[in-house]
Amino acid sequence: MITRKEIERLISDLKNYMYPNYFDNKQISKSYIKKELNTIFKKTNIQDYPEDDFLNELENIKKELEKDIEAFYEGDPASTSKEEIIITYPGFLAIMIYRIAHVLYKIKMAIVPRMMTEIAHSKTGIDIHPGATIGSYFFIDHGTGVVIGETCEIGCHVRIYQGVTLGALSLENARSLAGKKRHPTIKNNVIIYAGASILGGDTVIGNNVTIGSNVFITSSIDDNCIVKLDNKNYKITSKQ
Repeated sequence: MITRKEIERLISDLKNYMYPNYFDNKQISKSYIKKELNTIFKKTNIQDYPEDDFLNELENIKKELEKDIEAFYEGDPASTSKEEIIITYPGFLAIMIYRIAHVLYKIKMAIVPRMMTEIAHSKTGIDIHPGATIGSYFFIDHGTGVVIGETCEIGCHVRIYQGVTLGALSLENARSLAGKKRHPTIKNNVIIYAGASILGGDTVIGNNVTIGSNVFITSSIDDNCIVKLDNKNYKITSKQ
């Protein structure tokens, strides 16, 4: 049985492996990570998965994270450096752990991906299911209370703020929906402000859309729109 402590240690070591000297002075070698992964993989349902394949995926993950860092830096005038984002931003930590967990989710590793993202949840207040699909240049600002569901699809250059829920509609016979699309699709160049809730597997938020604070959306929004509250209902206007 894999313990939470083992997964916490793996997350810490992977952080130090990808970003040496950023978090502490512990030097993590490739061979050390391989040995650690081998120990964990042997306790799972994918015992024969090559550790080298996962290490190669880590290189791809780091390239994606570099794009995320750029989105953080360009999107937050309070950020002063790449190092500050890596070390101090809870949104970046949650995305980093999600991107690692997502690789393990895709190869159908049991339990470990969820353990990783729940550890991130407990540390940051940001709940990203490892099954969600998230594109490049993703930016979570502040982050507390963000929820991103399992079948959510998010495009590139998307920015979301604290308290945003990208969730499923509450339905009877929920068990029958396992494995089906239950969460919204967010296309490219979308901003979703604090407290907004976007629900449902058929809900699509189009390209270049801005969603205002505290709106509750269960139907699709066309490209190039602004959605904001107006007398307790939301109002849609074109950006053009």
